[in-house]
Amino acid sequence: MYNSRLQSNTSDINLSEQFQNLGWLHFKFDPALLKWVDHVLPYARAAVAAPENAEWLRCGGTWFVGVNLLPNNLQGRVDDSDPISGEAISFLKNNHAFTGFNLDKAQISVCYPGYPKPSETEFGSTYRYRRNRDGAHIDGLLAIGADRRRYLKEPHAYILGIPMTDFNADAAPPVVWESSHNIVRAVFREFFSDIQEELWADVDITNTYHHLRKEVFDKCQRIQLKLKRGESFLVHRLALHGIGPWGETARAGPDGRMICYFRPKFKSPSEWLCAP
Repeated sequence: MYNSRLQSNTSDINLSEQFQNLGWLHFKFDPALLKWVDHVLPYARAAVAAPENAEWLRCGGTWFVGVNLLPNNLQGRVDDSDPISGEAISFLKNNHAFTGFNLDKAQISVCYPGYPKPSETEFGSTYRYRRNRDGAHIDGLLAIGADRRRYLKEPHAYILGIPMTDFNADAAPPVVWESSHNIVRAVFREFFSDIQEELWADVDITNTYHHLRKEVFDKCQRIQLKLKRGESFLVHRLALHGIGPWGETARAGPDGRMICYFRPKFKSPSEWLCAP
């Protein structure tokens, strides 16, 4: 299902209610944001092409992960650009329980034809999960070690996605499981209830994480986002989300399907779990 039923031309209060209920928002075309994209795109291309960043190319050369590679400052400026602005930014400033509005350096996520292909680090069940379940995950729950045990290492505040190139709906689209953040919050509130907060980052959450993903797949609707340059989308930090495969009818330019993601972090894991 695409996101056509969700519009961003309602009041800010209604948008906030939608976000809390659904765990994601789609913001329609914004000329201020497109101006920022046009200025920033050459810097994103340069980061993708830089030899020192080649290590970010994964999935048999079909996904450039590009974490924190955009050279933006805390307000989203890149060199002499304006700070990032638009409806999505205004919504975050007005509604998000986040002290100030300081951005991290954006991730530059690029998918290419054939995504995902198997690789030396992803094969067997790991590859099948990426292919068949969109690599569904919750940001910040990192897979550590050869056994890929999961730990809460990065308490992100939100995920703001900004399409940088033109691509159609079949070109490795972002997907999100609607209202999954409510399940995730309830499960982890119970899991961490008797554990001191300073120990959360060192507690193995793998088994609980796998069980809650299955519950989400059983109970929540998979939403495939349809996006254009000048638009943006917001995903709740606790929502299960991923990347759909590159389809047979996919179309994109030579830059591939490029999206920049801002994912600033909270100072504490309790904020990640409990903040509105």
